Amino acid sequence: MAIQPITWVVFLLLALSSSWPIAEASHRVFADLQSLEAEGGRAVDVDDSLRTGYHFQPPMHWINDPNGVMYYKGVYHLFYQYNPKGAVWGNIVWAHAVSTDLVNWVMLPPAIYPTAPFDVNGCWSGSATVLPDGTPAIMYTGIDADGRQVQNVAYPKDLSDPYLREWVKPDYNPVIAPSPGINATAFRDPTTAWRGTDGLWRLVIGTKDNQRGLAVLYRSRDFRRWVPVRRPLHHGDTGMWECPDFYPVTSHGVLGDVKHVLKVSLDLTRFEYYTFGAYDHATETYVPDAALADGDDGLRYDYGNFYASKTFLDPAKQRRVLWGWANESDSTADDVRKGWAGVQAIPRKIWLAANGKQLMQWPVAEVESLRGNHVNITDRLVKGGDYFEVLGLTTPAQADVEVSFAAMDLAKAEQFDPAWRGVDAQTVCAARAADVKGGVGPFGLWVLASDELRERTAVFFRVFKDGDDGKHVVLMCNDPSRSSYADHLYKQSFAGFIDIDIVKTGGKIPLRTLIDHSMVESFGGHGRMSILSRVYPTKAVGDKARLYVFNHGESDIKITHLNAYDMRSAKISTDINQLIR
Repeated sequence: MAIQPITWVVFLLLALSSSWPIAEASHRVFADLQSLEAEGGRAVDVDDSLRTGYHFQPPMHWINDPNGVMYYKGVYHLFYQYNPKGAVWGNIVWAHAVSTDLVNWVMLPPAIYPTAPFDVNGCWSGSATVLPDGTPAIMYTGIDADGRQVQNVAYPKDLSDPYLREWVKPDYNPVIAPSPGINATAFRDPTTAWRGTDGLWRLVIGTKDNQRGLAVLYRSRDFRRWVPVRRPLHHGDTGMWECPDFYPVTSHGVLGDVKHVLKVSLDLTRFEYYTFGAYDHATETYVPDAALADGDDGLRYDYGNFYASKTFLDPAKQRRVLWGWANESDSTADDVRKGWAGVQAIPRKIWLAANGKQLMQWPVAEVESLRGNHVNITDRLVKGGDYFEVLGLTTPAQADVEVSFAAMDLAKAEQFDPAWRGVDAQTVCAARAADVKGGVGPFGLWVLASDELRERTAVFFRVFKDGDDGKHVVLMCNDPSRSSYADHLYKQSFAGFIDIDIVKTGGKIPLRTLIDHSMVESFGGHGRMSILSRVYPTKAVGDKARLYVFNHGESDIKITHLNAYDMRSAKISTDINQLIR
């Protein structure tokens, strides 16, 4: 039964007062930090100094996974995991925001929250499916009275409301309960459903059998009664698979040449990886392309702080859009002090590369509507050991920077150490950090830098010669090791190898970096690589932040072009009239 708007707050608070059973998930529960609201509903001493300006986050409290993203009657819907009572994980409900441009958002009351035995102990992640008659359906994981993870369905109360402000949970929930042999405390996060040529609906749920992660497939004729397929769609020895996503992409831009992507989030490592390959509806089998790694060393959407991702097909612009959650890298005490935790990454368009080797991604074009003051630099040489400040921006702490570097002498590239063969890029970045002089590189940007450069986050490239195939190896890194004076921060460098033939490009490597106070979100090689980092400067805050280009290699580097933009803040409000206007 749906809750009337005037009573949803009371009902929500009643539902959240129940105790939580144990379920297998890696979020730490802080029982003493679950209700830190001050009088009037504001958190104690909310600190906005490092809050993002144009990434999505609510005014306060904890958020995590993006859920149920979809487009309905001209409106984009973002649901997400939210704690309405504190800046730590717990009391989880489905918060709800709507937008007409994926940039500016209106916050609505939570859409789904504990109300019944099938979700009394929590409403966890899930997905949205728009049925053939246009009705949206949300499938989500509920934690029932026995602590089991079960799958429930919810429908809008009023289909004429484009904002979908009220949702109804049928009494016949749960629609999928863990069958014998399924780990009932690790059975969650149903995908968007799809309909085969046989008329049957299908969806995937993440689970595990000991340390084997499983993507289990279920089928239904009526979206109400679901039965498991005998064999899992796919599996891997990487621990629990959560937040699975399964969807088709077009290969090489050729109509009809379709591959399917399977992405899983690894609860053990808090990284994600994906494969793509052939899916057969008739046999319910999925076979990844043989050339792809299938495990911890597999391809990732993002090689940084990016998790629990979810895609949706945007029918308005015929594109697939990727959302992902960026957790904090400070301490729990810091989160409680500042009154908020968690940010959604910029939504990204995602597609299959023309060579069929990987997925590509790029910030949705709508983000560029926030660009303001513009600074341009063209054909500037940066000699080895030099750096310069990019002047002219009003707010380098909130900016969008696109730059193309050209290495002038690839012959100076360092030898790729044979000991690194088979090692992940993050290990190489740790050994060859931004302050370690090289041949070709490190070169790139110092962002969120202080006046005296004691605080700075490096986004850079380094080029090696004699890789596995005799070609140059291009390493991209986000190095926050000098990002802050503050203690108790996680300053892990993140890195990836870019699939780019730098000889054929004439030594050119493009980079785009979105800088947003405590977010550094970078895209290398026209979307071949993405790395997101969370940083917490103490000096390079607000108008005290600076932006630099640096070259710490022997080879000179040319800036063929650099375009930097001040970014206006996105509008995040609770007034639906803002959206209507």
